[in-house]
Amino acid sequence: MKQKDIAALLDEPACVHNKKSKSGCAKPKPGATAGGCAFDGAQIALLPIADVAHIIHGSIACAGSSWDNRGTRSSGSCLFRLGMTTDLTEQDIIMGRSEKRLFHSIKQVIESYHPVAVFVYNTCIPALIGDDIDAICKSAAERWGTPVVPIDAAGFYGTKNLGNRIAGESMVKYVCGTREPYTLPESVRNGLIKTHDINLIGEYNIAGELWHVLPLLDELGLRVLCSLSGDSRYHEVQTMHRAEVNMMVCSKAMINVARQLKDAFGSPWFEGSFYGIRDVSQALRDFSRLIDDAELTQRTEALIQREEALIDAKLSPWREKLKGKKVLLYTGGVKSWSVIAALQDLGMEVVATGTKKSTEEDKARIRDLMGSDAVMLEDGNPRALINIVRNNEVDILIAGGRNMYTALKARIPFLDINQEREFGYAGYAGMVELARQMVLTIESPIWSAVRQPASWQLMTNKDEAVKEVDHA
Repeated sequence: MKQKDIAALLDEPACVHNKKSKSGCAKPKPGATAGGCAFDGAQIALLPIADVAHIIHGSIACAGSSWDNRGTRSSGSCLFRLGMTTDLTEQDIIMGRSEKRLFHSIKQVIESYHPVAVFVYNTCIPALIGDDIDAICKSAAERWGTPVVPIDAAGFYGTKNLGNRIAGESMVKYVCGTREPYTLPESVRNGLIKTHDINLIGEYNIAGELWHVLPLLDELGLRVLCSLSGDSRYHEVQTMHRAEVNMMVCSKAMINVARQLKDAFGSPWFEGSFYGIRDVSQALRDFSRLIDDAELTQRTEALIQREEALIDAKLSPWREKLKGKKVLLYTGGVKSWSVIAALQDLGMEVVATGTKKSTEEDKARIRDLMGSDAVMLEDGNPRALINIVRNNEVDILIAGGRNMYTALKARIPFLDINQEREFGYAGYAGMVELARQMVLTIESPIWSAVRQPASWQLMTNKDEAVKEVDHA
């Protein structure tokens, strides 16, 4: 990828904050890729497209563990879980065999698995030696009649957010608009409510969260053409250009997709969240507002009224247990503010939130929710997190998996909120699960047990007290 192309992605017109040095998509500084490189971001963004073969062109180390890479769930094909790599070695580089190795890898994948498409991810080594993956993918597609899409996202290009945008750019450039969505016959449509086509951009179906939301959208007559990229299929990405409205679910990592779809096809977009009762209801209202259909608006308000009444009844016993509890939230992106709204819905107090990968607009939303004096953590090193927990008498730390052992060693109740989790917290139903998991975590008897002195310490203290009495 040329330097001007990278600069264009960083200077996204729809992203007014991207020139600020603290934003999540700013130009990286040396060492900034420690939290995830551009290749990592591109793979995370596209790996949930389940029926595509994903080939990593590079050394075996870049492949990592592809099985359940991000905790995403699929309702069908599991091809995306198979790790595929060209496994470049020193000899391939020295002898100039890396391009030939990629071409034969594509051949092997197509003949062995017959995927609907092949995605090829460029990594640092082939990018440095100048492999022309665009030409190889084009030649392979012509040879075997299967779409082969190049994703040029070498790790040294920048951060994970940049990799998300590169992935989105590849989808818009090579995939979107190459197929029309399926339409029901007129005789069938006459007996159904009027449907509207939408896209969800940046929804990864972590722990099956998307499946909490789809029944609500189905009831309203909102057909999801594509969820980029949770539980999606290649043919769904092809039809994204026909959506009436696009919802940006995850921060601004793929805002270039929403902006380009609007520029090319006129489909409006908005940013929303499916975490928390208020945000779920607002997202549904935003769909009906932008579609501007009176019947849809009526159905939406009726559904929201019914679901909020049901969820209030289900959450009532959990709210009694969680009311007034203090939370330290250390995550990033959309969750840095959307989960705050969910916790406040439960009557909890968020003492601080992490903003390491948050945009300036994310931070503005945090201030709206927590006040102008909100504590936002840019650097959440273990000592800083523990100090905040101790000084504020925090009841639970909600963060990513990398912070789990820090919390457990410090005997702090911990709940995983990132992609490694096993439970989905989105939608109305997800709120009940979130409340349940927090109560189970906070009230676990393990915490009172581990905070007491060990039995041998008690015996030692008792013996010393007896000696003191005898001496007296």
